[in-house]
Amino acid sequence: MLTVSNLSVQFGKRILFDEVNVTFTQGNCYGIIGANGAGKSTFMKIISGDMDPTSGRIILEPGKRMSVLNQNHNMFDEHTVLETVLMGNKVLYAVKTEMDALYADYNDSNADKIGELQVQFEEMNGWNADSDAASMLSNLGISADYHYNLMGELEGKLKVRVLLAQALFGNPDVLIMDEPTNDLDFETIGWLENFLANYENTVLVVSHDRHFLDAVCTHVSDIDFGKITHYSGNYTFWYESSQLAAKQRAQQNKKAEEKKAELEEFIRRFSANVAKSKQATSRKKMIEKLNLDEIKPSSRRYPAIIFDQEREAGDQILNVVGLSTSQEGEVLFKNIDLNMAKGDKVVVFSKDSRATSAFYEILNGNLKADSGTFDWGITTIQSYLPADNHSFFENDLTLVDWLRQWAKTEEERDEVHVRGFLGKMIFSGEEALKTGRVLSGGEKVRCMISRMMMLRANVLMLDEPTNHLDLESIQAFNNSLKNFKGSVLFTTHDHEFAQTVANRVVEITPNGVIDRYMTFDEYLEDEKVKELRKKMYS
Repeated sequence: MLTVSNLSVQFGKRILFDEVNVTFTQGNCYGIIGANGAGKSTFMKIISGDMDPTSGRIILEPGKRMSVLNQNHNMFDEHTVLETVLMGNKVLYAVKTEMDALYADYNDSNADKIGELQVQFEEMNGWNADSDAASMLSNLGISADYHYNLMGELEGKLKVRVLLAQALFGNPDVLIMDEPTNDLDFETIGWLENFLANYENTVLVVSHDRHFLDAVCTHVSDIDFGKITHYSGNYTFWYESSQLAAKQRAQQNKKAEEKKAELEEFIRRFSANVAKSKQATSRKKMIEKLNLDEIKPSSRRYPAIIFDQEREAGDQILNVVGLSTSQEGEVLFKNIDLNMAKGDKVVVFSKDSRATSAFYEILNGNLKADSGTFDWGITTIQSYLPADNHSFFENDLTLVDWLRQWAKTEEERDEVHVRGFLGKMIFSGEEALKTGRVLSGGEKVRCMISRMMMLRANVLMLDEPTNHLDLESIQAFNNSLKNFKGSVLFTTHDHEFAQTVANRVVEITPNGVIDRYMTFDEYLEDEKVKELRKKMYS
């Protein structure tokens, strides 16, 4: 279906890809993974034709159509929403446009041409195109009221959905998607997961959402050392098997037969779990292809995120009574009551991200509530990772001096001690002498995590902690929170994070709170909760 032949990409002296030869076949969905800077987005741009390689070719099978999720959110501002979706099928849209122009200037001389175009249009199922596009938009949460609005009139989050509908429209043979779940809510991501899991053509996707990759991928395509290697299975299979292989490599005295038996048992266990899961039947077929010979140790570096507590908290963690706040006259949340007990790991959830951020800002004394009170337990020590961390980095301190600000003793102020914390977050040697101003978004979040580890709190508050992080950091962060013995309040767009860390879901709305001791998946699927959520946002 799609072949990459002798692809090389070089920027100055840096070689990103070196003679890559790889084929993407029909019926498979490939999750393109790689460390930050490995070249995932560059590869997607080359496949899409938006960028030329240094050498080599991309070959799409003749007669096949490729569709790319557009990253330019303002490109179609002059077009209606429905028209923007139709433009996803370029050939169909060109025929329709030419036909409309000839109709507008109808005469005997162009009647034959119109007839030819009508035949072409019918062969492409063009007469149903408008209703197909409208149906796709509705599935993605864009109601019919918007279909004839100009794209320029839509807010950013709605534009993202229209561009997604555009990419999916007309059943393309090859679908290229870079971060398709950005700015989507959990329900829409769920719809997209089901759509792609049952999609019978070829899909290439880059995503930081592990739940999404697990739901849709038949293969993982790993960019490492300038090459691309396909592995059968989804992201979790790749991650867990590569970790196991790395552990085995370190076990010099273990016999080869024992290692093989351990890997076989791992595949058997993984396959049994997938068979029991709710994954689409089409995606369960991947377990038939899982291959012992493909399992290799990965060269990835995972940060060592370990949250220790200075002391254990008592039973009373946090008591919130009647908390309400609004912004510019608009109610964000109202009458929030919450009694948090020791060991609670609460995912705080709202359809409006301004509400969750305001909630944390109030609990940290940075914002005053309109009404209500909150009290922290006297044995609690809190630490907070805000969604917006720029104020922490408005100085010229080196990272060593920056982190030293939160040292509590002379021993902790020692450079070797501070560098130990930075080293755990993969800032080693010279990197520890950078200043905060020059850091990327992901590096800043890693510094903020170092700070949290140093504070040794027994209550962690995290507002969108996975923003800007690579998959390796997200995975390490996720694992550390599962193992953390204290209490956690967190908000995240990462489904896997929410499902594997939280034992309680608290949804804050303009009409009160929904509070359930259940997993995140149970919460999203509970029929009574669905009814209650409709009422709370109406």
